[in-house]
Amino acid sequence: MRLYFIIYTIILSYCILCVTSKHFRNKQISPVIFVPGDGGSQVEAKLNKTKAVHYLCEKVSNEYFNIWLNLELLVPVVIDCWIDNMKLIYNNVTRTTRNQDGVDIRIPGWGDPFVVEYLDPSKASPGAYFKDIGNMLVNDLNYVRNYSIRGAPYDFRKGPNENEEFFIKLKELVEETYNMNKQTPVTLLAHSMGGPMTLIFLQRQSQGWKDKYINCLITLSAVWGGSVKALKVFAIGDDLGAYLLRQTVLKDEQISSPSLGWLLPSKLFWKETEILVQTEQKNYTLSTLRDYLIDINVPNGWEFRKDNEKYQLDFRAPGVEVHCLYGTKLNTVQKLYYKPGTSIEGTPQLIPGDGDGTVNLRSLEGCKHWQGQQKQKIYSQPFPGVDHMNILRNINVLNYIKTILEV
Repeated sequence: MRLYFIIYTIILSYCILCVTSKHFRNKQISPVIFVPGDGGSQVEAKLNKTKAVHYLCEKVSNEYFNIWLNLELLVPVVIDCWIDNMKLIYNNVTRTTRNQDGVDIRIPGWGDPFVVEYLDPSKASPGAYFKDIGNMLVNDLNYVRNYSIRGAPYDFRKGPNENEEFFIKLKELVEETYNMNKQTPVTLLAHSMGGPMTLIFLQRQSQGWKDKYINCLITLSAVWGGSVKALKVFAIGDDLGAYLLRQTVLKDEQISSPSLGWLLPSKLFWKETEILVQTEQKNYTLSTLRDYLIDINVPNGWEFRKDNEKYQLDFRAPGVEVHCLYGTKLNTVQKLYYKPGTSIEGTPQLIPGDGDGTVNLRSLEGCKHWQGQQKQKIYSQPFPGVDHMNILRNINVLNYIKTILEV
């Protein structure tokens, strides 16, 4: 009788093990939606202009064409055409922007990860964005593009106040992806400005909805509290890391984007009296930021900030599990310094501090403020020496993401 009981127990245990193993082999892995940052979506344009800034510029196009990121348009002289087509016109009465006359801009590929994996449709390597993460998910975890990997592109030139449609569509995309994947909660994976964009989205959903549809939020280099670099761009522009491009040329387009005003340093992370710009005659702080933007002849920068600052100051916890990944220990501008005798319209010296080369450390680790504010766990993981863009392809970061999704 005892032998029978032992044999029965062994067989029962084996059957349970078989069923359990089969269950884990067939476990549905959480689908992923990529949420890009500033400059992280393909952009298409169609032209019907009556005038152009240069005789080389096309005024009419019969079809939509890729304008961002199209490397052929970012060469000297031709870039003047690109700037004129990409920059926005601001109306401080309606508090909204519009495209240049005769320019129709659209963001292609809603739901398709391709448009955020590659900013250049030709797949030229400088335009690779979420590519390495997408390849890792497909090759290592058997994800399928347009099924268990989705993309949520948006017009990154504009602030959240002009991206209401994005938040509505993202909720629909989450629910659609959840249902496509056997009612499996979705993982939101956001980079840079995509972090606070996703935070706004999650703040607007009920806790019941988030408990049902969201697995977790993974952020890479999220700009939780703005960045001094945004102030630097308003002052002298940014060359986008391309040595052939002059930041002073690109500035004309960059300072027309309300999202840049949204990314200015937040009152939640910088003291009102902290010096952000130092000159021989006057120092500028958060409390006198308006004066500085006017003094460097970009008054719209202050209007952009006013339009979107409420989204910075509303820093309620997202109500989902968060994995906050970011680089550290890289020189990151923390103050603009104009040497004695230097005009404020000139080029300041960039005084560095800690960060990921683009975003200041205090902003990157802003997610730590949510610890204890929600029942869901907040994980904060620094990666020393990993910069703002390389975090998208760093092997240690990829392995971290893989570990989260394999659970």
